[in-house]
Amino acid sequence: MTRLSATLAGAVLLLAVSGCQQPAIAAESVVNAPQAKRIARESGLKTAIFAGGCFWGVEAVFSHVKGVKSAVSGYHGGTERQADYKLVSSGVTDHAEVVKITYDPKVIRYDQLLRILFSVVADPTQLNRQGPDTGAQYRMAIVPMSAEQNTVAKAYIAQLKAAKLWSKPIVTRIERAQAFYPAETYHQDFMLKNPRHGYIVRWDAPKVKALKAMYPGVYSASFQRD
Repeated sequence: MTRLSATLAGAVLLLAVSGCQQPAIAAESVVNAPQAKRIARESGLKTAIFAGGCFWGVEAVFSHVKGVKSAVSGYHGGTERQADYKLVSSGVTDHAEVVKITYDPKVIRYDQLLRILFSVVADPTQLNRQGPDTGAQYRMAIVPMSAEQNTVAKAYIAQLKAAKLWSKPIVTRIERAQAFYPAETYHQDFMLKNPRHGYIVRWDAPKVKALKAMYPGVYSASFQRD
């Protein structure tokens, strides 16, 4: 995709991009997901991998969370040879756009990251799409990096299903950890470097604002970096 049709303040802007697809449906709704009943027990710096649509927004949200040391956009679920934006965005590979998060569980726990993921990042009822983007590469998925994360993720999804917060079934996948391949340099810190980009303004900036409003205790105004 080389061009993006973005609706901003009632006007349609045509913007040259090499990123995510054109808006086709309403933005994901913000949901106040409950605290997890099962608390993650971790120590030392840990890694989490989440897929929640276009990685620009996922990375932007988690980069504003206290305790997150880094958030790297990339690809997961396919081969290194095919871990290329053009191939992945065509939908012919098994990759998902993901973000690899390094975090300090003394500051932010894994279950709290999951709560943010389901509350403001992605709609767990959408199958192989998020927001304006369609295709399996935009699926919502959790990739546990340990047995503890796997247990916590399964318990939290079960908790959310029982809570019936959404009118449609939750289809979020838990996927086996495979190799992570960082995305191209121009995708990294995309919102930080392109705050006025049409896609960012329309789809991703509202997610960061929702994070600040809903979870002010974990929100950081600056991007978290070592």
